[in-house]
Amino acid sequence: LTCRGLVSSASRPREDSWLKSLFVRKVDPRKDAHSNLLAKRETSSLYKLQIHNVKPECLEAYNKICQEVLPKIHEEKHYPCALVGTWNTWYGEQDQAVHLWRYEGGYPALNEVMSKLRQNKEFTEFRKERGNMLLSRKNQLLLEFSFWNEPVPREGPNIYELRSYQLRPGTMIEWGNYWARAIRFRQDNNEAVGGFFSQIGQLYMVHHLWAYKDLQTREDIRNAAWHKPGWDELVYYTVPLIQEMESRIMIPLKISPLQ
Repeated sequence: LTCRGLVSSASRPREDSWLKSLFVRKVDPRKDAHSNLLAKRETSSLYKLQIHNVKPECLEAYNKICQEVLPKIHEEKHYPCALVGTWNTWYGEQDQAVHLWRYEGGYPALNEVMSKLRQNKEFTEFRKERGNMLLSRKNQLLLEFSFWNEPVPREGPNIYELRSYQLRPGTMIEWGNYWARAIRFRQDNNEAVGGFFSQIGQLYMVHHLWAYKDLQTREDIRNAAWHKPGWDELVYYTVPLIQEMESRIMIPLKISPLQ
């Protein structure tokens, strides 16, 4: 470990130069916010990831009221938000619901939606009823990586994998640079849905969202990546940046635009 640290330190100027060359916008990472370097400039969308742990006996009722109420929110034109996807976790934590929202217009749009929903009696009743069904809940506000596809509705049936990475503080720029190359190895089968990094909530979190026809297809696609020259090197350099990682296999609800 000591030797590795010495080598890494000695080669840092050359590494920094190589990493900077991967940016579309050639900016010194130390002179701009990470979000400005990594996020899409042409859009100002903000994403919210909600994770609800539901009482086991309430999951069916929870799904039912979500399918009744949530579409009314994202279909209303005066709410500047869209439901990107909604799922139940199949493998991972059980009795769990995951929702992904897009707010077109960033934080002002988020504030506008939250303000309007507080005045919405149906939504207020929905939240109260939903709250009685939950064991815990958490959310994060996210931005999307500039080099990932923007998540758009897709036909099913598919299963979805949400891979979540807790990075070591200070390594987000490195991660972004490596994955700006790595994503090219994972687009042949249209499996890449979206890539995000946290702004509020648990920080230095990265989420990659993938779609597969089934678990065997997932296995085949992931194994095929190892036969592409360069993939193994990118994995080798990104693994040390990770503190923790988690994989959820999820099934979309009927109302999810991502099927």
